[in-house]
Amino acid sequence: MSIFTRTRDIVAANFTDLLDKAEDPAKMIRVMIMEMEETLVEVRASAARTIADQKEMRRQVSRLEMIQANWTEKAELALSRDREDLAKAALVEKRKAADLAESLEAEIATLNAGLRAYEADISKLQSKLREARMRQNQIANRLESAHNRVRLREMYAGEKVEEAFSSFEVLERRADIAEGRAEALALAVPKTLEEEIAELRASDEIDAELEAMKAARG
Repeated sequence: MSIFTRTRDIVAANFTDLLDKAEDPAKMIRVMIMEMEETLVEVRASAARTIADQKEMRRQVSRLEMIQANWTEKAELALSRDREDLAKAALVEKRKAADLAESLEAEIATLNAGLRAYEADISKLQSKLREARMRQNQIANRLESAHNRVRLREMYAGEKVEEAFSSFEVLERRADIAEGRAEALALAVPKTLEEEIAELRASDEIDAELEAMKAARG
């Protein structure tokens, strides 16, 4: 079902009220924009036809002016030959052309008024279309922001996060077990000859330093 039925409805539309009542504001604004664009095309097409009609009428007026001049010339020729009857008949034809030209000029004036109305309608439609597109961007930004917030909440509090941390704990436990095994293996390894000699040297150095301290105190 169409939201708008004519240009006047679009111009008078309150987008806030319409969107507040809509179950799906994003879809509603898309339909509005599509219908406004179609209406704008139709109004411009009507304006184009009006301009074309005006041009055709002006050409007809120009031809009628030429016809009037031609009948005037013929009336003057008839008078110069003392044919007043022919002159009068020529002026009657001239009057017919003049009346038709006046009628066309009146139609052109009417079309001018209609063209100004089309121009005003196009301006209003364009303004409403800009407003609708701005509202569309606002709705899109709000939806994107809401989706981002949902994703963040799922990231921090979702089941996947809990599963990940559970996996971390399992891995840490496995690392502890591996390190414990390595340390246990190290305890069972006998010392090398160089390690034992190095320990003896270190012990001799400590004993010598202790004796020196005793001598200094004695």
